[in-house]
Amino acid sequence: MLEIFNLHASVDGKAVLHGVDLVINEGEIHALMGPNGSGKSTLSNVIMGHPKYTVTKGDILFNGNSILNLKPDMRALLGIFLAFQYPKEISGVTLEEFLLSAYKAHQKHLHPDKPPVLVFRFKKMLSDIMKEFNMDEKLATRYLNHGFSGGEKKKSEILQMAVLKPKIAIMDETDSGLDVDALKNVCDGIIKLHKESHGNMSAIIVTHYHTILKYIEPTHVHVLKNGRIIKSGGKEFARKLCDTGYQNI
Repeated sequence: MLEIFNLHASVDGKAVLHGVDLVINEGEIHALMGPNGSGKSTLSNVIMGHPKYTVTKGDILFNGNSILNLKPDMRALLGIFLAFQYPKEISGVTLEEFLLSAYKAHQKHLHPDKPPVLVFRFKKMLSDIMKEFNMDEKLATRYLNHGFSGGEKKKSEILQMAVLKPKIAIMDETDSGLDVDALKNVCDGIIKLHKESHGNMSAIIVTHYHTILKYIEPTHVHVLKNGRIIKSGGKEFARKLCDTGYQNI
C-alpha cells in the first residue's frame, strides 16, 4: 500500500531524513519509535505532503503511484490520514460542520456522479458513530478542538477516521499528553476501526514510548534514529526497547 524509497527530506534548509526505506502492506500496523529529533514527525508530515518540508531525494508510492506531486488534500482523498500530535483549534467551525465538509469531499471523489449527502442523513450517521464509540454527542456541536482537553482532541481525530474511513492512518504521537484512561480509550477506538475495516486499514503509530503498544499490537516495529530506520523487528522488539533504550541499537 505504501512504499518509501531512499527518502531524503529537509525543513527550513536543514536535512532531517537521510534515506528512509519503508514498505507497509494492507492491514499492517507499524510502530515507528525513536528518540526526540530522530525525524519521526518529519516523516509523518512528508508522507502527508506538508508544504514546509522538501523532499530532496527518493520517492513515496501509494498503491503503486508516486504521490510526491500531490497536495495534502489529494493525498487525503486517496485515503491517507494524519492524526496530529497537537491538533489545531479552529474557532467558528463546529466539529460536525468540519466533518460534513470533509465527508462531502470524499464522497464526491469516490462517487462523482452521485448527489451530495443530505445533511439530516449525515447527522444521523454521525450520531450513530458517536454512540458506537461511546462519545458524548455534544462534542460534535463544539468548535473544532476549541477548548478540548487532550483526550477530547484525540477522540475527535478517531471520530474523523470513523467518518472518513482512511486506507492508512498515520498517528503522530497520539499518546502525547494523555493519561492512562484516555490513552486506552483512544487505542480502543483505533482497534475498533481496524476491525471494522475487516483488517484492511493500515496504520503507522509514531511514538517515543512502548506504553501505547500495550494496547495496540503492531505487526512491525522500527527504530528511526538520525533520519534513518536503523533496525526493525516484531512486537517483541518494542518490549526489548523498553528495557534497553535506544542507545545500544
